Amino acid sequence: MPVGSKKGSVIFSDFRALGLYSNHIPHVVRYHKKHREFYAVTAVGNCFHTYNVKNLGIVAVSNALPEDISYLATDRMLVYVANGRKVTAFARNKEVVHTYTGHGADVHLLLPFGDHVISVDRDNVVVVWDVESEEEYLQITFDKVSFEVSALMHPSTYLNKILFGSSQGGFQLWNVKSNKLLYTFPGWAVGVPVLHVIFLAAGSPVGHIGLWDLEEKKLVCQMRDAHNTAIAGLTFLHGEPLLITNGADNSIQVWIFDTAGGGGRLLRSCLAHCAPPTKVQHHGLNGHHILSAGRDGTLQSFSTVHERFNSLGHGSSNKKKSKKKSLRYDELKLPAITIFASEIARQSDWDSIVACHRGYLMTNTWNYQKGSMGAHRLEPQRFNKNRALNVHATAVGITSCGNFVVVGLSSGHIDVYNMQSSMHRGQYGEDKAHKGPVRGVSVDGLNQLIISAGADKLVKIWKFKPRKLVHSIYLGTSPASTHLHRDSGMLAIALDDFTLNVLDVETKRIVRKFSGHRGQVNDMSFSPDGRWLITAAMDCTIRTWDLPSGCLVDCFLVDSAAVSLTMSPTGDFLASSHVDSLGIYLWSNNTLCSMVSLGPLPSDYEPTVIMLPGICPNQDEEGEEEGDLNSEVIDYESPEQLDQQLVTLSLLPDSRWKNLLHLDIIKKRNKPKEPPKVPKAAPFFMHTIPGLIPQFDLISVPNGSQSNILNFGVLAQKSAFYQQLESATLCNKYDGLVGMLKEMGPSGIDAELRGLAPDMGGDVSVLQDFLKMVASMLNSKRDFDLAQAYLALFLKLHLRLITQEPEFMEEASRVSEKLEEMWTSMQTLFNQSLCLLSYTKSALL
Repeated sequence: MPVGSKKGSVIFSDFRALGLYSNHIPHVVRYHKKHREFYAVTAVGNCFHTYNVKNLGIVAVSNALPEDISYLATDRMLVYVANGRKVTAFARNKEVVHTYTGHGADVHLLLPFGDHVISVDRDNVVVVWDVESEEEYLQITFDKVSFEVSALMHPSTYLNKILFGSSQGGFQLWNVKSNKLLYTFPGWAVGVPVLHVIFLAAGSPVGHIGLWDLEEKKLVCQMRDAHNTAIAGLTFLHGEPLLITNGADNSIQVWIFDTAGGGGRLLRSCLAHCAPPTKVQHHGLNGHHILSAGRDGTLQSFSTVHERFNSLGHGSSNKKKSKKKSLRYDELKLPAITIFASEIARQSDWDSIVACHRGYLMTNTWNYQKGSMGAHRLEPQRFNKNRALNVHATAVGITSCGNFVVVGLSSGHIDVYNMQSSMHRGQYGEDKAHKGPVRGVSVDGLNQLIISAGADKLVKIWKFKPRKLVHSIYLGTSPASTHLHRDSGMLAIALDDFTLNVLDVETKRIVRKFSGHRGQVNDMSFSPDGRWLITAAMDCTIRTWDLPSGCLVDCFLVDSAAVSLTMSPTGDFLASSHVDSLGIYLWSNNTLCSMVSLGPLPSDYEPTVIMLPGICPNQDEEGEEEGDLNSEVIDYESPEQLDQQLVTLSLLPDSRWKNLLHLDIIKKRNKPKEPPKVPKAAPFFMHTIPGLIPQFDLISVPNGSQSNILNFGVLAQKSAFYQQLESATLCNKYDGLVGMLKEMGPSGIDAELRGLAPDMGGDVSVLQDFLKMVASMLNSKRDFDLAQAYLALFLKLHLRLITQEPEFMEEASRVSEKLEEMWTSMQTLFNQSLCLLSYTKSALL
């Protein structure tokens, strides 16, 4: 099947999502009697997470469903979820055990009720299901105009009774066993009879929590700004002063009521970005930590190996004032981070992260070890803090040693600061580095060069310490961003015309140009070995470019465009963040665990959409796609000879042929220090002396053992190799003979070649046949290493005999001429390859 018809991605497979804890669906709480612990269940897209309330540690993640979850409910054994028009029951917080189908519209309410579960869809149809048989027990249809079901509950101690609430404000009490309406409550003016007076917690659309005393009908206290968005669910734990809340701000919080005044304080929380992340980057060399900056203004750290997270907090223009209770923290919050850089070299000594904020001239440092904002604010003095100039930081970079920070500004200036003291160490250029905003700054791995790109369509290379300009390169189009791979010295440049350039910093030349994106290039990342350049653009594609071949080798579409991506330093995962998505998505690298054949994709290649990790496609579509992928996999079998002009080596281990010339040294080295002691031999049947006491007759035992091996001498028979050599010469086919030698070890080959000599029962003609076999191997240009090794051992053993026999000498001369011809041909191929490699490294492509 042609490469252009491949489905999905060849290199990357969806793995998992990070930083997703909750959405707008209310959570549910379960109590495990055996464990005596509470568990909170939250919906995340098309699956749900189960957390231990004791420490908010994740316990289980359910299997993914074809559609997003619209409602959650639970009893003591099962978790029920509404997804589309189906109701699905999960056991052990993970496995699907029951599926209830029959609704004509999407289900939006659920209520477990003993051995039954009640579901309500958007058409105002109520269905009562038998849990075990999955059969419909009862169906009730309400008039949507007069009574639209918006809530339902089972009043305690009311047998077979369900109370339905409507969006119009009325209530109806039904007996679901007899299918009868028992009582109707007209609206809010009429009280509903209850058996117990309860304490009520209510959540507001702006994130506040109000605590009400229903007996006195008054508001006790208010917990303001509990969540950043509308509160989705609140649950008091039975017998404990704890309140669990969740919201669409992607957080779960546990509040404890142990203070005077009736208010609660935050006991523990599990939260991540409440707005989509805009920049992600791996931190460290093991690939276990990912830094993420979001539109919510926070900087977060996520682990790829467990569910731990570390929030570095929200940026503040004045850290000390923001801690005072008399000042609102909102007034001091910094805007979202646009770009940041991190380095681990000195993170245990001082701050290791520098971030630029949207519209701000000042850049801020962050301390990864402390998990908080740093102590330094980096701002040049040339503008005298004049905010009317509208100058802001646009690019930032940290040296590999962690001592210096380079900041590029929208005014074209590039400044360097000391990371430890925040002191200004100078600027690049006499006045400005660029005649326009700086779009990217990078420092090489040895702190020798700094590479900057500006809106003036120039890429400039500077000496880092003397801050002198070394070289300038005109791009023709303004760059949008840059990314440097320090190990290879390759700088990727994304241009405003959606094309990509790759600059070799060492040769100071553009060595690759890529085109194909149909939208703004958002981010770029190199593979650890520098072979691949992975790019993401607003055309919703993620493309992988192979730098050595200069070709596009992989491309796939996603539902929402990736705004940032980063490749793990170990090459195992690609992490991406997407438009309007709160999570960070991991893609596994298939080339690390399986053979992947990469080829250039055609210019008219149409990529297919891949669902983000954690989102499961339709089962039918998934099976069809897997079938297509499997049908495309072609097992490539390499031929014995790729081309008649090429020389092919054998696949044998080096130990099978490299030791042929050194067998005497190996035997001498392995020679025992003393000969083995032969035990006194005894006959199998030993004679005894006649008598009452049995005694062995030792007189008849010989003093020494006598060998039973018969020495044949000149009568020795021909070996299988000897006979095969004679027959192969007659038909001039030596493939079977070479295969026989490949199966022998070095000692066996040495013994066979010695056995060809006349003094060992061989003949000169057979020795000539062996040389003909070597000549045949050279002519075929296969097993070139074995031919050299066999010929070297042959000459070592029989060189003197060759000089004494004229016919033997003539055959050896022909082999020598052939060998010289082969080496000349190989030398030509070597020179061509070296010339091509030199050209590809230095030429302008």
